[in-house]
Amino acid sequence: MRRLANEAGLWLVGIPVFLWTVLPIYHMFLFAISSKDSAFSGRLWPAQPTLRNFEFVFAQKHHYLNYFWSQLWSSVFIAFVAGALTLVVATAAAFAISRLRVRGGRTIMNFALFTYFIPAAFLAVPMYKAMGNFGLLNTQWAMILAMVTLASPYAIWVLKQASDKLPVELDEAAIMDGASAWQLFRLVYLPLMLPSLVAIGTYAVLLAWNEYLYAFLLMSNEREVTLAVALGLFLSADDSPWELLMATGFVYALPPAAIYYAFRKYMVSGLTAGAVKS
Repeated sequence: MRRLANEAGLWLVGIPVFLWTVLPIYHMFLFAISSKDSAFSGRLWPAQPTLRNFEFVFAQKHHYLNYFWSQLWSSVFIAFVAGALTLVVATAAAFAISRLRVRGGRTIMNFALFTYFIPAAFLAVPMYKAMGNFGLLNTQWAMILAMVTLASPYAIWVLKQASDKLPVELDEAAIMDGASAWQLFRLVYLPLMLPSLVAIGTYAVLLAWNEYLYAFLLMSNEREVTLAVALGLFLSADDSPWELLMATGFVYALPPAAIYYAFRKYMVSGLTAGAVKS
């Protein structure tokens, strides 16, 4: 009876939370398959659902969608390059701090984490000025470097915690066999850290994919801005094509959903590795 009561309680809580979470996604899809005239009808399902809005998006048939494919490619390029660079920086730093125990490594990591005491929005203007000083404004690399800067402290901390959990005896055995630091990193450290690396890579990719403020400030070329910024342009008109906005937004939401679904088994185990010491 107690087990049944617990399960009933979970269902009573879980179902409303699930419906509340899915409701905005459902309304986005509802707008995406509705015509312009019926988008605000208030019906739970359009009288005449249509895929014409997606045709407009993919064929770039609206002036807001003139650069849809290049903007989508820009989002993909920025997200995955930022994720790859974050992995390189964070993995090397975590290995040096946790396994090689370089002097001052933990202090540097703590100073990096202190940057999170400042909201990321407050750092946008200093980041804009820094990118301008280096001549990177209005380029994809400005956005990539900004995202690596924002994601790296947390990524280093998570990977360092996961690295601390690895048995030190593995390192000692490899060193006894004559392994160099590079061989230790490549043959011992990376294979054992794979779940955490996948989780952190996914985190960095999604962070860059969903970022709007930095993309809006650092990039102004309409052809190369991310699709997140391009979606904001839909709201600049008095009579915005909401059905096209929602169709584009639905398409833009599919890649991160697919990425999370593909690597979901790594997310919890990878991001919580090292949280509990045995």
